[in-house]
Amino acid sequence: MRLDKLLAHSGLGTRKEVKKLLKKKIVEVNDEIIVDPKIHVDPETDTVTVGGEIIDYQEFVYFMLNKPQGVISATEDHVHETVLDLLEPQDSLQEPHPVGRLDIDTEGLLVLTNDGKLTHRLLSPKHHVNKKYFAEVEGLVTEEDVKTFKEGITLTDDHESFLTMPAELIILETDEASGTSRVEVIIQEGKFHQVKRMMAAVGKTVIYLKRLSMGDLKLDPQLELGSYRPLTDKEIDMLRNS
Repeated sequence: MRLDKLLAHSGLGTRKEVKKLLKKKIVEVNDEIIVDPKIHVDPETDTVTVGGEIIDYQEFVYFMLNKPQGVISATEDHVHETVLDLLEPQDSLQEPHPVGRLDIDTEGLLVLTNDGKLTHRLLSPKHHVNKKYFAEVEGLVTEEDVKTFKEGITLTDDHESFLTMPAELIILETDEASGTSRVEVIIQEGKFHQVKRMMAAVGKTVIYLKRLSMGDLKLDPQLELGSYRPLTDKEIDMLRNS
């Protein structure tokens, strides 16, 4: 990759600022001073230093975000705050994107990465990656609803009907006094408003929704709403093996 791109993605400033660094003759590649921003380097084999400090370049970044309500799962938007707006500037340098989407009023686990291959694997229905949600709903969820979810539910997208993959509906609590229920839902797809639409299909209305896990990766209970942190190597392996 180009040297200026490597330096910029390593947090040393914009491409313009990196060019100024090069002009100062403090950037070395394999102990040779380099001033040309266009020179290509191999992060795996070349040693790059700035002012004597070794640059440890990472091709991919992986973050766990506890998404709050009111923020959309997109890379940019002219109306709403996006999940990328929650990142510190240095963590946006390598242009991570959200893996899938959570509705604007849905909270919980969202992975951000620039690893396109991993994103495709996690979102592809053929890989059957479980996504677990906690939901509070209006209406009393029944064992009949559990059976219906297990058989799949017919939904409609763009005037075309489709049968969802079998989903697991777990009843945590039903409150007859308030007429509400607390449940967990495990799906393997990520259709638009899928959990809400499946609940609506059995006569229930979702009033609160939070994603708890994706594959074996669980939302860190210590992570406050709107906060994020890098994934550990173990957690990255969890996602790759999901």
